[in-house]
Amino acid sequence: MSLVINNNLMAQTAARNLSTAYGALSTSTQRLSSGLRINSASDDAAGLAVRELMRGDIASLNQGVRNANDAISLIQTADGALSVIDEKLIRMKELAEQAATGTYTSDQRIIINSEYQAMASEITRIANATDFNGVYLLNGNLSGATHDGSGLTSTGKLKVHFGTANDSAEDYYYIQIDSATASALGVDNAISTQELAQQALDVLNNAIISKDTIRANLGALQNRLENTISNLEIQAENLQAAESRISDVDVSLEMTEFVRQQILAQSAVAMLSQANSLPRMAMQLLG
Repeated sequence: MSLVINNNLMAQTAARNLSTAYGALSTSTQRLSSGLRINSASDDAAGLAVRELMRGDIASLNQGVRNANDAISLIQTADGALSVIDEKLIRMKELAEQAATGTYTSDQRIIINSEYQAMASEITRIANATDFNGVYLLNGNLSGATHDGSGLTSTGKLKVHFGTANDSAEDYYYIQIDSATASALGVDNAISTQELAQQALDVLNNAIISKDTIRANLGALQNRLENTISNLEIQAENLQAAESRISDVDVSLEMTEFVRQQILAQSAVAMLSQANSLPRMAMQLLG
């Protein structure tokens, strides 16, 4: 190679290699400091697209777990109110049994009926007042067979959404709760006579069965939701692991690359210094 002054090709080569090594060193520094292998689309365009879709699904699944837990809380609220209604129905049956016997006078049955009516009124009050986050549970609002969420306030059965899409077979199901008011249970009658009291015993049996049916359905839904939560948590965990394999940096490998590029950069700096001193040799010939 000729000894020239205008073009120092060795210095240009050393500078180019230094730039390459310094860029790679900067990338390794960014990855090690962030913990991510993909920090921008230029790192891995396809990997970035897959990662962001996974992150969206992970966030949706975690929110789905919270949605399912909220639904469990709603069911427990309804079941707690129904347990109180259960106590009232048992007391009403006790009163009906008392009024059905012939050892009481009409005046005494009227007094018994007064407490009976108070129990019925309390059942209706509980059913109308029980709500979860403003959603009334036992007044019949959730007893409709069709859900309509197009308005500001949903009507009909309550939709519990927990999946990442909108597939009725996979992403949601409904909670339907029949009315538990005294009239809906059929216990808004009187026991002021012996005959009415005797008739009320059958009515109360049916009311207790209706109430137990509601509670049994709620219990089954709660068990289903708990299983759903377990499945969602496993899905989110596995998806997080997959996202980590795509997105996270392997620290041991990247540290090895960082040291390699650091050595190359230091070597390139040293060679660039040497290459820049070569034109002085030409000056010595001129002197």
